[in-house]
Amino acid sequence: METNVTEHLTLTEKNFSTQVLHRDQPVLVDFWAPWCRPCLTMNPIISKLASEWEGKVTIGKVNVDQQPQLAAEYRIQSIPTFLLFHNGQLKETMVGAIPKKLLIEKFQAVLETVPTLDGETES
Repeated sequence: METNVTEHLTLTEKNFSTQVLHRDQPVLVDFWAPWCRPCLTMNPIISKLASEWEGKVTIGKVNVDQQPQLAAEYRIQSIPTFLLFHNGQLKETMVGAIPKKLLIEKFQAVLETVPTLDGETES
């Protein structure tokens, strides 16, 4: 069944700080381009993750052709490249078409280190 709902954020130089660096929950940023075959292979996986992890992990996409400044700032040399941020800090960098299972493992690792309101770490 086709859906017109966008499950991910479209990230730009203007909204990157607000949507990624100042967000409470973990954010996976997908640097991609429409001409990149491995990127296109990852698109359905990223969309599915955005839906499955909604409310826990935010998924954003940066089109490197439209946002070359962001790609340069984060030293993106190959696409797809996935950056996982939490509390404004870069936690993981993953390059290439990677299995969904690995992305889920990275999400879980970051979420396990989320401090609770009393300063303790959730397990």
